[in-house]
Amino acid sequence: MMRKNMKAQSIMEYAVLIGVVSAALIAMSLYVRRAIQANLKTVENQINAEANETK
Repeated sequence: MMRKNMKAQSIMEYAVLIGVVSAALIAMSLYVRRAIQANLKTVENQINAEANETK
């Protein structure tokens, strides 16, 4: 009986660990996506500024 409880606890610990890691990856992907969009916006603004200067 004791061994069955230990196995269940181990499974629960792994499930919680996987959940925490998944949540962290999802949160990081949001920040990475926004950072990439900000860099693209900066490049776009620079290109538009250069295009307007040459007119």
